[in-house]
This record gives sequence, structure tokens and C-alpha cells, in this order.
Amino acid sequence: MRSRSRSQRPAGDESGGSLMADKIKLNKPWLVAVWPGMGHVAISAGYYLMAKLGMHLMAEFQAEELFDVEYVEVKRGLIRTGRLPRSRFFAWIDPKGHHDLVVFIGEAQPPRGKLAFCRRLIEFAKDLGVERVFTFASMATQMHPSHNSRVFGAATDEATLDELKQLELTPLDDGQISGLNGVLLGVAAEAGLPGACLLGEMPHIFAQLPFPKAALAVLEVFSTIAAIPIDLDELAEQAADVERKLGQLLSQVEHAIESHQEAGEEEPPFPTEPDDEGEGETLSLSPDDQRLLDRLFDEAARDRAKAYELKRELDRLGVYNEYEDRFLDLFKKPE
Repeated sequence: MRSRSRSQRPAGDESGGSLMADKIKLNKPWLVAVWPGMGHVAISAGYYLMAKLGMHLMAEFQAEELFDVEYVEVKRGLIRTGRLPRSRFFAWIDPKGHHDLVVFIGEAQPPRGKLAFCRRLIEFAKDLGVERVFTFASMATQMHPSHNSRVFGAATDEATLDELKQLELTPLDDGQISGLNGVLLGVAAEAGLPGACLLGEMPHIFAQLPFPKAALAVLEVFSTIAAIPIDLDELAEQAADVERKLGQLLSQVEHAIESHQEAGEEEPPFPTEPDDEGEGETLSLSPDDQRLLDRLFDEAARDRAKAYELKRELDRLGVYNEYEDRFLDLFKKPE
């Protein structure tokens, strides 16, 4: 039986945040919350879920006073005020009627007011009828890029912890989960909502680079827990490609270090990214890149499962911010 429709009124609290949403009708929903972080693990997994499940934009969280503008944008020599980070909710209706899914994607974590931010988010989640809360994160270890990523877990309650152990996850016995990935679950626990943080393992030496293998491992575990089938082939292909490139980079670095040691020279600095990777920094696209984006936008408009490939290209070219509104329009709920 589905819950009654709710109209979310704009409301404020000590954080000054507010929420805007149309009428919402969800069945026993679970919440997944992600933010940018090390290895792009959480945010990549969140966007992948959004694209492959064909979610629609449901609501936007507004907390402008918790953020500040850290830069200005320059377009063809003209300065424009930088855009404040945005936070949005996307919804998926389970066709089998078990439980729906809400994915919260924040473009950045507020530099202050994290606790108030999370309390408002959990308040909204409870109003939606959310029954479980999950966050994704990364765990940097000494792993080699070619090894499988383990998934570490921490839970808000014993029942969820037992569930993670049954899946042979590595529990976080002691330590801290920094940022909103942890604070949100602390607030969820205070509110009586069960939940867990799933942390994908990645090599610490590549902490500044995207590591999709960790996002893949996290989504494999989440798919099992939620009993939601997710086509992970595209993410697996991306993970294999990045593994190959990082392996080549690591070999080059090891060879350079050996050569310098044999020559008695100082070790070369460790590179921060592969030569053919990284965000684009140009202010304009080539005709070929523009045609590629137009084609991917057309394909994603017909099939939102194609949106993840589009997001990857926008990130690679460094133009996601310019195309963000057009990209998110793909996820608006049909009238």
C-alpha cells in the first residue's frame, strides 16, 4: 500500500535551508546520500544509480547561507559570479512494489552548519516515509590498482551490522567517517532510522584520481542489500579501463624511481594524474566534441540509462557546469 501524497511546503530552520517539491507519493522508500569525495567514489555511484534506474528530479534542498562563493568564472574574458553548490533529490519507483529509492546528490559539502544541514535532510526524509538511510564513501588503503576493491561498512544499528557481516563486508571496528557521509548517519541514528555507510577501497597513492572500481564494488553490495537489479556493465568497463591506465602509470613511476636510484639521483615527484586523463580546461569545445555531446544528449533523452556516459564526457571535457541545467532536464518528471 502506497503512502498518501504529501505536498512539501517551503520551511526553514536554524540552517536557513528549505525544500521545494511537487506532490510526492512513495512506497517505503530508502535514502542514499552522496557527495563529492576521494576517488569520486560516492558521487560516481550516485550518478550511476540515477542514470541506470531512470530516476526523476523530485526536490531541491536550498541552504545558500551555508555555502559561499569560492571563485569567479571567466568566459571569453568576462568575469561572472561563481555558482553556489546545489543539492537535489531524485526518486525511483520500484515496479515490484517492494520499496522505492530516493538518491540525494550534493554538489559540495557545506563548510559550516553540517549538523543542521543533516538534521534538515533527515527531517525531510522522515516526512517522505524513508525507512533506511545509506551513504557511500571511499577507503584509501595500500591496495594495488589491479586488486579487487573491498567494501568496508559501518552501521547505525546491530541488525544492519549483522546484515553487512553476512555479506562478508569488512566492518569498521574503530575510527571516524569524516564529512556528511558520517554526520548524516549519526543524525539518522538519533532519529531512529537504520542505516549504513558503504566504503569502497581504493589505492591511497591515487587518492586524487577517479577510481570507478570502488564505486562498482559499493554498488554491487548495495544492489544485493536493496534487492534492486542494476546493470553495472558500463561501470565495470570504465573500471577496467582506469585499472589499465593506472597500472601503466604505476609501472612508469616505478621504472623512473629505479632509474634515478641507479643513477644516484633524487627520486622524481609522483605524478598526480595520467597523461591522457584529467578535466578539460579549455573554454570552448572542438566541433567534434560538440557533435559528440549533442549525440549523447539525444541518446540520453531517448534512454536515460545513457546519461552516465554523457556525464563522463561532460566531466572529461570540463564543461559539466555549463551543461548542468540541460543535463538535469533529462531527469525531470514528465508532465
